[in-house]
Amino acid sequence: MMEALTSVIWETPAHTLFAASVALVVFAFYSLFAALHLIAPRPRPVLPSEKTYITTTPTGTVTRQLPCWHDRWLADRHASEARARNDDPTKTDIADTGSIEPAEVRMSVVFPAYNEEDRILPTLKEAVEYLDATFSRDPHPHHQQKTLPKRPSTPRKHVMNAPRDDLSGYEILIVNDGSTDRTVDVALEFSREHGLHDILRVVTLAKNRGKGGSVTHGLRHVRGEYALFADADGASKFSDLGKLIEGCEEVVDGAHRGVAIGSRGHLVGSEAVVKRSALRNFLMRSFHLVLMILTPPATSRIRDTQCGFKLFSRAALPHIVPYMHAEGWIFDIEMLMLAESAPAVPVLGHDGTVIGSSPGIKVAEVPIDWHEVGGSKLNVIQDSIKMAIGLAVLRASWMMGVYRRRLT
Repeated sequence: MMEALTSVIWETPAHTLFAASVALVVFAFYSLFAALHLIAPRPRPVLPSEKTYITTTPTGTVTRQLPCWHDRWLADRHASEARARNDDPTKTDIADTGSIEPAEVRMSVVFPAYNEEDRILPTLKEAVEYLDATFSRDPHPHHQQKTLPKRPSTPRKHVMNAPRDDLSGYEILIVNDGSTDRTVDVALEFSREHGLHDILRVVTLAKNRGKGGSVTHGLRHVRGEYALFADADGASKFSDLGKLIEGCEEVVDGAHRGVAIGSRGHLVGSEAVVKRSALRNFLMRSFHLVLMILTPPATSRIRDTQCGFKLFSRAALPHIVPYMHAEGWIFDIEMLMLAESAPAVPVLGHDGTVIGSSPGIKVAEVPIDWHEVGGSKLNVIQDSIKMAIGLAVLRASWMMGVYRRRLT
């Protein structure tokens, strides 16, 4: 049979073979494109109840409308794209793809939570202790005698959207991802005991979306100059947030876009990692190899993409959050890929003049203290396979245009 096939190939004219090869490649491309449209994950629409939050008051609890910078950004973006389609030169530009409402507090913290009643309390205690000491609870500290930490006095590059020096305060958003235990009750009891009225806010998703969906939903509603998402298990030392802020400030570009991520890469070979099972360590290294092959250059060089302790400057959010698709464990990598592929912004000199451009959002990888916490919901074998497949689908979807930065 092989001899017959070889004979047919030799007897077929070269131009016919070339045309057949091109047709086969085109067919394979469009088949893959169609398959990706069917299997690539897409986030579900947000339900009306998920745009509200519960917080405590001195006399009980109250439900309020959740502020959302993303809704305003989305409306402006749709208007901008409609204007581009109509190509009407008489209308002025309404929206920039990176525009975002001004911050109301210095720091926003998002905790995704799914059945975390046994682990969230120590995390909240550690977080509030650090946030109170560092940012205070008043967004306008000039009304207080307390002296807030000053920004570094060393010369800095000229940037747009720089954080306001007169802004302080913080907020905590707990995104309850359809928990069936007492996670919400525990969080509200803690808020009541510590007087965190309208500072600690609980947002409940009607249906479980996964960690990625919870984080994305929370980041759409932050009011902070900086936005941190952290795992509710308290595996990361919360006071290392200070290191992330320093790292973010070091890499911000001319529009004050920057990302800083906690990293456990320095712990490889340490007791915390060695104690893990051989299978878990093998899968961890295998996934990192797949990551290096499938992700773009800057993301592939990151030693730890999965640590649940990541900080974003406010100006970086509109270039990342609106374009998120992954709602499972792989969402961290999509965030980093979106940061890397963000559109260029001007680089400003010390006098404010444009001296160049800076493509992408830089990411600072910052070593942090970390320890293993029991009760993880990660199924090592099953979720590792899902993450590898998800990464391949994610990368192919972005490369082939199934996912795009356009909204239409």
